Amino acid sequence: QVQLVESGGGLVQAGGSLRLSCTASGGAFSTYAMGWFRQALGKERELIGAITKSGGSTYYADSVKDRFTISRDNAKNTVYQRIYNLRPEDTAVYYCGADPVLHTVVVVTAGEDKDVEVWGHGTRVTVSS
Repeated sequence: QVQLVESGGGLVQAGGSLRLSCTASGGAFSTYAMGWFRQALGKERELIGAITKSGGSTYYADSVKDRFTISRDNAKNTVYQRIYNLRPEDTAVYYCGADPVLHTVVVVTAGEDKDVEVWGHGTRVTVSS
């Protein structure tokens, strides 16, 4: 089973951009579909988007389309998330999650009785206005 470590969070001004990374160790990274999620204070964790094992396809939640881009580099065991035009409402802890099944990654925060195999511990992003 892989372990996941997120990095790249911090304090950013509104309008700026940020790249988050999630690096895997201890397992076969390329056998996992990956997802990025976030959880704001007092709110439930929500899906931002997901990427297939090969990186050939991505899926994004409607609420974040056009400002978030997910990519992966299997040679580096890393999945990335680029966030553009940051807004104060993007302030949250950002998590990556991994599962061999893409559908599980996509629905894990949709109320279905599923959970991804591995979660990272999160990286905090704070956007100042």
